[in-house]
Amino acid sequence: MTASSKRLARTRVGALVLVALAALAVSCGSGDQDRTFVVGAGDSAESRVLAEIYAGALARTGLPVRVRADLGQRPDYLAALDEGAVDLVGEQTGDLLAALDSGSTARTPDEVVTALSRALPADLTVADPADGVDLRPRLVVAADRAARDGLTTVADLLPRCADTVAGVAALPGLLRDSTDVGVTDVVVHECAFAAVAPESGPLALRESLRSGALQAGLLTGPPELAPGATDGLTVLADEDYAIRAENIVPLLRAGLLDEVRMRKLNYVAGELTTNELIELIRAVEAGESAPDLARHWLDAHGL
Repeated sequence: MTASSKRLARTRVGALVLVALAALAVSCGSGDQDRTFVVGAGDSAESRVLAEIYAGALARTGLPVRVRADLGQRPDYLAALDEGAVDLVGEQTGDLLAALDSGSTARTPDEVVTALSRALPADLTVADPADGVDLRPRLVVAADRAARDGLTTVADLLPRCADTVAGVAALPGLLRDSTDVGVTDVVVHECAFAAVAPESGPLALRESLRSGALQAGLLTGPPELAPGATDGLTVLADEDYAIRAENIVPLLRAGLLDEVRMRKLNYVAGELTTNELIELIRAVEAGESAPDLARHWLDAHGL
């Protein structure tokens, strides 16, 4: 072989190597792009419908997405997130903060989100919270007591807490409902009740309040989740956030979504409202398909 032929052969080999390396790089990049993003869902109706909404919104950006459902209670799906088995779960800001930092005194929506961001591990992050979704527990009293004692707000009740026996009842379908409701699960700031006991359900709590067996009650979320639960009762307003804020927020592994897809999650947050989420949760509780409900909601909001 002549010197020129040898040089030509080496050039061709070099070119083939470069082509192979380029193909490998494209293959690796394609593999990253084709990675399926997994949205986790716990056992509650709230968790399932939020997972389908977030998954559907992200899928419409072209991202391969699937939902992994039936992950159990909060400790279970947070463990799945920590292990990398799922990439995102729907959460509530206040309860999540309490799980990460039980000593936090943050109460307003902004305070809770700021404290939550500080409490998160470095490999986790949150998108924007849905400020239009207020899932705080509600403090209720019998309507005749509210009229007699001039009780319209939680602040009105605070001076009477020491003489008040209260009950707590879980509402169906909520993240909070997927865990045992203990007597200290719902905290009212600067209010130490004389006694607190769990009730078997919202209707039982209503009857205990109307009969005078209890002087106040705590429902673990919006009473509309249990129609009739507040008949003959007054729901006390809480503009000062004596009860810690509970807004919906997507919790996800950091660095997996680009700016466009994070913005898509933020659009969802901007559209979701308390009443809409309540309707979706009740529909899932009634046996309707969470994926279908999420798709219809996304379509209705142009997402």
